[in-house]
Amino acid sequence: MKKIFSLNDIIPIAGWLLQQMDDKKIIAFYGQMGAGKTTLIYTICQVLQVEDVVSSPTFSIINEYRFTDEGKPASVYHMDLYRLRDEEEAVRAGVEDCLYSGHYCFVEWPEKAPELFPEGTLYVSLTVIDGDQRELEILKK
Repeated sequence: MKKIFSLNDIIPIAGWLLQQMDDKKIIAFYGQMGAGKTTLIYTICQVLQVEDVVSSPTFSIINEYRFTDEGKPASVYHMDLYRLRDEEEAVRAGVEDCLYSGHYCFVEWPEKAPELFPEGTLYVSLTVIDGDQRELEILKK
């Protein structure tokens, strides 16, 4: 399934993507540098009404944000695996713990640790069409 959108339409796209998750909690985002992975995750967190400041976890690897889900405190884990060498390093960083926590997990650069992702992960590719246009594709895995 593919959607083309402009950055001006990113809020409806974020809401649509959350609807596509059904009961899934993990989205793995593929895309080149500058494709908009972090921007889309930031917007998804806005839609979820995350209470914390959302920022890129490039150096921290994992950021945890809080929000209220159906009246209960919940977490979102935002992970950026770009700087990791392999799956072993991802496990040591706590990635696997987050992926199996039952909380939302939005992961950039999942190709760095592909074997860690549980069944039911939603795989999404973002591609730059031009300066403002992006193509979002839900991948079959």
